[in-house]
Amino acid sequence: MKCLLIGLLFFTMLLSGTGCSVSSRQSALHDFGLPVSISAYKSKRSNKPAITVDAPTWLWDDRIRYRPLYASPTRVGFYALDLWIASPPELFEQLLISSGKFRNYSLTIWLQDFEQRFDAPDRARVVIRFTVDAYSDDNKKKAGTQEFYLERPATTPDAAGAVSGFANLTRQAVDRIQVWLAGLPDN
Repeated sequence: MKCLLIGLLFFTMLLSGTGCSVSSRQSALHDFGLPVSISAYKSKRSNKPAITVDAPTWLWDDRIRYRPLYASPTRVGFYALDLWIASPPELFEQLLISSGKFRNYSLTIWLQDFEQRFDAPDRARVVIRFTVDAYSDDNKKKAGTQEFYLERPATTPDAAGAVSGFANLTRQAVDRIQVWLAGLPDN
């Protein structure tokens, strides 16, 4: 009887998928890819631009965030097996510095949104919203303030789509900031 109960318990576990199976997928760490201008960054490290990125406390961790708008717009989820190698503010700051495009200004950036949003189970987009304060090179005079809102569809509605989307969107943010700075009156 005891063997029958153990066999029945084992069979039930196999059917329910709660057995002792090992996931074939390993956890992964992600960043935004190689810097846009790595050779310029390496040769001018001593002349590093003054860029600071700050964010609310919930963005200072390494989890990749998503929001299922179609089901529960107030719920925030995180991918279990995919993480950023550093927090989004740190990764964004590093990308801005390594681009080598902001030598004439000191920038203070407030990162407000950085998440993947699902409009349906099979349709997602990535969103970044941030504000930039630009100061003249002597850091004494504010040259301007601009808010940016960028979004793009995720190639796939999963962690890989989020990572790919953010890599592209952050590079687009670098270009948008550069265009805005070029249009400031004191430039």
